Amino acid sequence: MDVRLENHLDYFIHDNTAAAGLSPEMLAVAREAFRAGDFNLLAEIYGSQLADLRHPDRSLCLLNADALSRAGRIAEALDSYCTAANLDRLRPNELGSLVDCIAHTLRVKECLKECTDSNGVSEDEHSLDLFSCRLCKGLLIEPTTLECGHTFCKPCIEDDGPIGFKVNVVLSGLLSKWFCAESEARRCWLEGDRMRNEQGFINALEKYNYALEKAPFMCGLLARRAELHMAMNNFRQALQDGDAMCRLTPLSPKAHYVKALALNKAGYNEEALQEYLYCLALKPDWTSVKLETQKLILCSDESSSSQVPAACCSERREVPPQLLDSSDMDCSVCMRLFYEPVTTPCGHTFCMKCLERCLDHNPNCPLCKENITEYLATRGYHKTLLMEEVLQRYLSEELAERSKVYQEEMAELSNLAQEVPIFICTMAFPTIPCPLQVFEPCYRLMIRRSMETGTKQFGMCIADDIKGFADYGCMLEVKDVKFQPDGRSVVDTVGVSRFRVLSHGHRDGYNTAKIEHLEDQKVEGEELAELQKLHDCVYEQASTWFTSLKDNMKNQIVSHFGQLPEKDPDIQGGASGPAWCWWLLAVLPLEKRAQLSILAMTTLRERLSTTRRVLSLVTRKHPPPRRPSSAAASSSSL
Repeated sequence: MDVRLENHLDYFIHDNTAAAGLSPEMLAVAREAFRAGDFNLLAEIYGSQLADLRHPDRSLCLLNADALSRAGRIAEALDSYCTAANLDRLRPNELGSLVDCIAHTLRVKECLKECTDSNGVSEDEHSLDLFSCRLCKGLLIEPTTLECGHTFCKPCIEDDGPIGFKVNVVLSGLLSKWFCAESEARRCWLEGDRMRNEQGFINALEKYNYALEKAPFMCGLLARRAELHMAMNNFRQALQDGDAMCRLTPLSPKAHYVKALALNKAGYNEEALQEYLYCLALKPDWTSVKLETQKLILCSDESSSSQVPAACCSERREVPPQLLDSSDMDCSVCMRLFYEPVTTPCGHTFCMKCLERCLDHNPNCPLCKENITEYLATRGYHKTLLMEEVLQRYLSEELAERSKVYQEEMAELSNLAQEVPIFICTMAFPTIPCPLQVFEPCYRLMIRRSMETGTKQFGMCIADDIKGFADYGCMLEVKDVKFQPDGRSVVDTVGVSRFRVLSHGHRDGYNTAKIEHLEDQKVEGEELAELQKLHDCVYEQASTWFTSLKDNMKNQIVSHFGQLPEKDPDIQGGASGPAWCWWLLAVLPLEKRAQLSILAMTTLRERLSTTRRVLSLVTRKHPPPRRPSSAAASSSSL
């Protein structure tokens, strides 16, 4: 329930019943009628109560007027307001229901309904078209793309000082080409704003006039000029601009507001009231306008101190077809249509993948060579949304073809059965962690592609002086990637499976290979039983050796590779055998070529036998310390 009416009802029921001779029962019924929204019944109750009074009660007259207003009975409501006004001067806040009712009546008029139905586009949809700045609502001027990918007028985002981002070169050129007259008008508009802020009203007016000659449909500029005219007391000229705005955008509450303000300042109160009511019909929750309307109904001499808001343009901008050229939106690196376009702080736009590849090699813009290390550090590669929308709207077929090519490239890169990227670095083993620090440009690209394609895998091989890399290796799976400010990355990987190289290849600077995966040969029966005994024996030998190591060495091994894994319940369960064998191979002091030969073995028996010999050799070279007696142990601990 309306708080004011609730308070009034409480006042009459509890405090004024005896003095006015009012019926508490009827007022209780009135309360229920108000809650139910039956304002005709409410008006009848108040009317009958007023008729029974010897002298009219002002508060009850206001309640009656409110009820009549809400019921749509404007003429009767005005009579009741007049009665209340004769008892004491009306205040603006007492006319809220009347203003609401008149605005609602305008809103449901058939002419407005037909206009809205035929138009079907809201004011915000008009003003915020594809090429509008979301801050000033006008055509983007000096378009500047921020790290988030959104684009604004440079002056709009630099109100509080420079931001370090330069004008988007591609978008600036396209907007000047596609909307030549309006772009020039917007520049003059901004010059006029600067002059006006310096109190140069005459010079500012000249700039506004010139801009409107170039683009007479710019309602925002009409609003600015109207505001300037009012500041210069040129109310007739301000009214002309308000009229022009209402003709261009009849459903814009801001346009009617400008006209109403000009009429009000020029002293045309009745006409101003009508425009204010149109404002509220189009935008019922505009509180400040509602207050002005209530004041004007009371013929108040107070003038509005509100600023004229920016208004919308009259139509949605469309790129002239004869000016549309797909080559204007080609990436300067790949010379193809932008795909996932991103813009650097220096204002240049590239395909996201093209920019990333360039920054792998050099932290400078590929075009202007400006250092963008800070941009690289934040890895703020957010798509330039306006460019993306332009491509989708005006070059949808070309973009679809570009996307198809990109998807085909990704599908090819993700086909590990056809070609596997090879990282030439160190020995890697199945199930064993292999942390990497990636800094070479080719491997930055390789790791990034493994993530983008979703495979998250690549092969690891050691170098070979003749072939480039060894004939055997291990597939690694990326678990996590942490990018460093300088472009390097720390990559956490774990071994997945072994492979043999069938052929060598190259792609975009890194090595590739066609491979076949290796699996251990399975055995059965007595052979399996003997293999199990050998397995258990070598495991005990490995455990004894590891336990015999000095604490500092054990700690280093555990921090890097983890604890010695437990024995697997099924020694032939995996394609590469028990995990502890690979853990042991990774920590034993063996040459890489020796490790490679064991990695290539396809029988668990052969791998266990070789491991046992290595353990025996290591133990003879570095025998474990003799277990001290209890006395000696106590002495050592002391």
